[in-house]
Amino acid sequence: MRAIGFHRPLPITSDAALVDLHLPQPVATGHDILVRIEAVSVNPVDTKVRANFMPLAGDARILGYDAAGVVTAVGTDVTLFKPGDEVYYAGAINRPGTNAEYHLVDERIVALKPKTLSFAEAAALPLTAITAYEALFHRIKVQEPVVGAERVILITGGAGGVGSIAIQLAKQLTNLTVIATASRQETANWARSLGADHVIDHSRPLAEEYAALGIGAPGFIFSVTHSTQHRLALAEIIAPAGRICLIDDFADGFDIMAFKPKAVSLHWEMMFSRPMFQTADMIEQHRLLTHVADLIDAGKVRTTLDAILGQITAKNLREAHRIIESERSRGKIVLEGFPV
Repeated sequence: MRAIGFHRPLPITSDAALVDLHLPQPVATGHDILVRIEAVSVNPVDTKVRANFMPLAGDARILGYDAAGVVTAVGTDVTLFKPGDEVYYAGAINRPGTNAEYHLVDERIVALKPKTLSFAEAAALPLTAITAYEALFHRIKVQEPVVGAERVILITGGAGGVGSIAIQLAKQLTNLTVIATASRQETANWARSLGADHVIDHSRPLAEEYAALGIGAPGFIFSVTHSTQHRLALAEIIAPAGRICLIDDFADGFDIMAFKPKAVSLHWEMMFSRPMFQTADMIEQHRLLTHVADLIDAGKVRTTLDAILGQITAKNLREAHRIIESERSRGKIVLEGFPV
């Protein structure tokens, strides 16, 4: 089968950063299903792994943590799917990725693709939808009010992949006022179009931007990006006993002492944790992706697809990685189909 991977970490400007490969087709066993990949999307995690991971000598690492496709075979323990089912999912970071013609994935982190979406539109959603859903409802539990705080959530980086779906989920599934951040008119308009009640500029002093709204301290913050840069502002903005969720990676650590005076609780979201550790509640990802699909088919949530760069090739994936690394992307970048 055709696949795209890398043999050593290289800058994306190198033609060898991602290369076309031919690999044996995998076989489904146990709880795994074999999926014929129709479309994939690219996330910041793809670029981070490519830039930092060294495969064993002679091996290639296959990236890709978002996919939509068709089930072609199932393992002996599979009960949720059958051949011919159209599915979408985000895979597992400790297994070969979705940048391949055929891919093995545990059924418990997969759901039927939204019926109203194309494969490309569906592929834009899984990783960011899982991240946003788990952050909001499983980590900071926005359904449980913070006493004395405003029923408000601040979402930084509202125009990115995770922010784009978090805004929609918060608007559709809660009674929270949603405040997003963006730094360009284009991205601010995108966040508003997804349902943000207010958009503030994260390139300016964030605490001052928030205070100018005159709304009062929020009970919840979902800090999607640049949390180190905004750390002191977030501590100033959040209500006492408020809850903050982080998803960043911090090369030099993250000083949490500024949050102690308000007894703020900090939560991590890592959407790969359940499949990576085979947790007892791993099937929650199947359930939440099914819920998101239902919301989409009901017209309450929309895909965050922004651009289709072409077919699934090394050249096109390198371009997608380059755009992601520029930190100026909006929504999600998708590749669709393999060359005939």
